[in-house]
Amino acid sequence: MKQEYFEIGQIVNTFGIKGFVKINPFTDDLERFEELDSVLVVKNKELIEMQIEEVKFHKNLVLVKFKGVEDINMAEKFKGCYIKISRDKARKLPEDTYFIADLIGIKVYDDNGNLIGKVQDIYNNKSHDIYVVKDDLGKQILLPSTKEVIKQIDLDEDKMIVHLIDGLV
Repeated sequence: MKQEYFEIGQIVNTFGIKGFVKINPFTDDLERFEELDSVLVVKNKELIEMQIEEVKFHKNLVLVKFKGVEDINMAEKFKGCYIKISRDKARKLPEDTYFIADLIGIKVYDDNGNLIGKVQDIYNNKSHDIYVVKDDLGKQILLPSTKEVIKQIDLDEDKMIVHLIDGLV
């Protein structure tokens, strides 16, 4: 099922006294924050649109100054909040690539039509992504995202078809 919003980071602290917040980004492309005019801050389960006034970088963190947040006391109120953007603000992906948020929870079938489980997590081992698939009993298998294993992904049908090669199960 396609996600309407994507989490792109979490506010982990304040920075300085002028209202900047430190964001731990959930994207490899930190410069992506410079292209955004606004983001959605999740506070008390509500989405609050915040206009971005300034973006800086510090180590592996993104420093953001929101319009209207003028000092450390105002910035402090956003600590721990997640940052989201709507799907229409997301970058377009190359063909045959997917947003992780769209793949989490997708049903995984082998090429004989047997349900294996659902994608629970995805991590990268430098050469390719690894899909963590769990069945209803909690049994877990790890599937490399290679053309040899991943045969088809259909987000509209909420379905992934895989070929289980020797050694995977």
